Amino acid sequence: MSQFTKYFLARRLFQYPLGSQCKGQYRLKHVIPERLKKVPEQSDPKFSEMIEYFFHQACIVCEDKLVKDLGKIRGNIETKEQRQAKVTAIFKQIEACDAMIEVAFPMKRDTGEYEIIQGYRAQHSQHKLPTKGGLRYSEDVNADEVRALSAIMTFKCAAVDVPYGGAKAGIKIDPRKYSLLELEKITRKFALELIKKGFLSPGVDVPAPDMGTGEREMAWMMDTYSKTLGYQDMNSHGCVTGKPINQGGIHGRGSATGRGVFHATEHFMDNECYMEFLSMKPGIKDKTFILQGYGNVGSHTHRYYHRAGAKCIGIIEIDGSIFNEKGIDPAALETYKLGPGKGSIVGFPGAKKYDGDLFEHECDILVPAAKEKVITKDNAGKIKAKLVVEGANGPTTPAADKILMEKKIIVIPDILANSGGVTVSYFEWLKNINHVSFGRLTFKYEKDSNYHLLASVQQSLESALCQEIPIRPSLDFEKRISGASEKDIVHSGLYFTIDRSARSIQNTAADMELGINFRLAAYVNALMKVFHTYSTAGFAY
Repeated sequence: MSQFTKYFLARRLFQYPLGSQCKGQYRLKHVIPERLKKVPEQSDPKFSEMIEYFFHQACIVCEDKLVKDLGKIRGNIETKEQRQAKVTAIFKQIEACDAMIEVAFPMKRDTGEYEIIQGYRAQHSQHKLPTKGGLRYSEDVNADEVRALSAIMTFKCAAVDVPYGGAKAGIKIDPRKYSLLELEKITRKFALELIKKGFLSPGVDVPAPDMGTGEREMAWMMDTYSKTLGYQDMNSHGCVTGKPINQGGIHGRGSATGRGVFHATEHFMDNECYMEFLSMKPGIKDKTFILQGYGNVGSHTHRYYHRAGAKCIGIIEIDGSIFNEKGIDPAALETYKLGPGKGSIVGFPGAKKYDGDLFEHECDILVPAAKEKVITKDNAGKIKAKLVVEGANGPTTPAADKILMEKKIIVIPDILANSGGVTVSYFEWLKNINHVSFGRLTFKYEKDSNYHLLASVQQSLESALCQEIPIRPSLDFEKRISGASEKDIVHSGLYFTIDRSARSIQNTAADMELGINFRLAAYVNALMKVFHTYSTAGFAY
């Protein structure tokens, strides 16, 4: 058993009491603002207040360390009180949303009627540029939600070392109620509004797909930018990510978030000490899971879990739930959902309708992959899963988070679990500004090098043994002999990013004695990175 495993197991029942003194280890000069003190008890808190509450918890945990670190950076130039004041000021800067716009514009519908469309774009933190965040189409979109989601993006990018500031956009529509032409009008007009106000460009602010949007909308936005402000900008294709491949997109972007969910789950479930804590055998194979939401994230998560040997026993969607104790096949379900006149998982012949609440059904892994605040104070106590993997942004309220920890359920937080999308978006942006696809310059060289290597081995053996010894590549090596494809590089980079970030979060949880509070550990990690960017960039001089 490793030293880290022993360290964790020795403290595995320790839980950091949120918002209270902790063993005298933290001096707790930073306190939870009065307006947020009721958040950990509320059943339905405001989404923005949820994120602020998690942020302030991280401030409490790492405040003293940051004051000491600031002393190392600045030497003895400042007193401890001055460093403390600077830390407090930087915390306030990080908490604040740097910039936000609200737009309203008319759109003529196919019927001839006019409709006023509302849209929002928030740039939470410009500590690094460009800012990055998705564009969602939903009737639930509002300024508070967009601002909170942009804050999550700041911490998510920092947690996985993607050099972006956080941003988010939303348009208050249900895309299912609009024709293709109407959606194009809305998307292009919104892009123009962002361009006019300096909220869209490869070096300043780069949107991506989110709920209700996809490659098509990103292509429209990119085309609008390229033909207006960006017509003389050679990097114009980098103004958005998540584009179609033939418009500068990258292989693997569509499945990236689901693949990231899988890699985060895999990392935790391969850890012997965590599985011992949950009384489970290591590995995803033969584990059961339930998905909430079957959009882009849920469907790809299903596929990757299934390939690893896990069994999906239930899926929850807005129009109904399905269940099959023997498992639901992802390929068959996707074929059914995409069939003519379908668009829903309801009625799938490979499963039966489930009338109860699948959140309460026993399983090994629960993956909320749809919207925020679905695990609350009201239902958290009924959850029987041993591991909750947050494929959606903010699906668990602070009150529910506390209940899950008390039930000894491990939660893999959203800013790690669903960071695959922004990670691969970063790869796409790099491809756009470098103006060459990954692997293109090296394919022939790597293929020739590999054949030369095999020939060299063959000649050495034949010379030493004085007989012919044909050396042929194995089937697996034959597939890779020409070097890595763009998709191979993307998948490799994504795995490395999630694995390294998960390990860092786990080490933080152990070092700071946070037990299984990996959300707090992830926020602490992210906060310290953003803080050090501000502190070393001449903050408030």
